[in-house]
Amino acid sequence: MVDSSDFSSEWLDIFKSFSKSPNFGLRSVKQPPETRPPMFATDRLKLGSPISGEVAFRICALRETFEESGVLLVVSKSEEKSLLKSTEGRCATDHVLHKKANELCSSELTKWRTLVNQNPSNFIRMCRELEVLPNIWALHEWSNWLTPEGRYGVSRFDTAFFICCLQDTPHTLQDEREIVRFQWSTPSEVLQSYQARELWIAPPQFYELSRMCRFPLLNDLHNFASRRATEGCEHWLPVLMKERFLSLLPGDKLYPLDSSGEAKEHMSTDPHLEDTQDSGLHRMVFSDSHSLTLQVNITPKYNHLVPVGEQALPHDSNSQT
Repeated sequence: MVDSSDFSSEWLDIFKSFSKSPNFGLRSVKQPPETRPPMFATDRLKLGSPISGEVAFRICALRETFEESGVLLVVSKSEEKSLLKSTEGRCATDHVLHKKANELCSSELTKWRTLVNQNPSNFIRMCRELEVLPNIWALHEWSNWLTPEGRYGVSRFDTAFFICCLQDTPHTLQDEREIVRFQWSTPSEVLQSYQARELWIAPPQFYELSRMCRFPLLNDLHNFASRRATEGCEHWLPVLMKERFLSLLPGDKLYPLDSSGEAKEHMSTDPHLEDTQDSGLHRMVFSDSHSLTLQVNITPKYNHLVPVGEQALPHDSNSQT
């Protein structure tokens, strides 16, 4: 969850070496502002924050990752100068796998994780005292999903997904409360476990993992994610069909829009809704909580990927993704 501290003006001091670069040296996104997801397009200065959504939501993602898993992705003072030079010269640092995470000793990580869990603003204090920067440059914009209205409980979430690839498996800390077990798996292994009813994942995660299956090798996924990130992404609000186990996504021929551009729950009784040979399909079909099929025959916007279908899932457990 985003916290007001993620938009704090105190980050200006933490990132002061990058103050002359827009968004602290993050690469510019080509997507026109009028089509950008609201979480990124909103003028934060008008809301009283000098920190843009592009930066703040990356800080949020890094903080939440640390809170939940103990994985800390930061840039040390010794790395700061070379990073500053590369961002100013727009060198290809984004195309190099980020190798380091959690270089602090376990006791130090545990101490700061406890403090950040107690108060998210302690993430700022941690970065200042340890003289590190949240590695916002390692996160590549991937997608943006909005929870359908009236489903999945009371809360709705506007969620940005970022990709970050590491060469080495980072050290993790489980607190036996929110996190009780860690397991590193390939995207295809997670999907196969879901289909075998060994675990449950939400539909957006199913969709995005199916996209990632296009790249069996980690380096290929990283290169694609880094290159594609500057294109931008769509803001997706799934539309759930009444009395049908269907969820429509933008681009589907039956995806409804009202005059304000907001999707509403659809009530069509079209007998051809599940005709997989039809054109203009972008939907998720559910049989039950562990049986989800993707029907996609549209061209994704912003040079993104079509997800791999269930029948095409790789079964190689030696995949390096």
